[in-house]
Amino acid sequence: MHALSLQAPYLDTDADQLCFSLDLGERPALAEREALVGGLTVRMRLLGASHQVFAGPVRETVACLPGAARGLPAGLTRQLAGWTYDFSASTARLDPDEFSARVAQVLGRAADAEHSLCGTFPGSPEAVTAVVVEATDEASPPALAWRTWHTYPQNGQIVSTRTRLEAR
Repeated sequence: MHALSLQAPYLDTDADQLCFSLDLGERPALAEREALVGGLTVRMRLLGASHQVFAGPVRETVACLPGAARGLPAGLTRQLAGWTYDFSASTARLDPDEFSARVAQVLGRAADAEHSLCGTFPGSPEAVTAVVVEATDEASPPALAWRTWHTYPQNGQIVSTRTRLEAR
């Protein structure tokens, strides 16, 4: 799926403003896509320069959330209603050429993926939020994984997350 041109202002100003939650319901979305991946319905949602992924018992939100503690966990594992949820996040600060090359890779990966949602924001084709969901290779127990990218062209930052959801 190619990147959608989102009709909304670019709201997040810095990677440090992102927060993490597994407890939020739906936030207003700029774009949404539902897919059946590995037998599980997955809803990918773009929120400003942020995302939500709903899959099974998971309600993952990475967004600027008023009143929430800022920062993303480097690693987190939770047991949720018969599933094991593993999440990790990292932030890279890149020089302009590296940043542009990395954004092109993200856009290419999202375009080539069967299950993805990717958006670019007005004013900068390198202001991107992307979600790519894949079934894992293992047939049993059922599992899926997703990756997300949030790019900040004004300061050369890319926030990458990796999530794995596996039935217990």
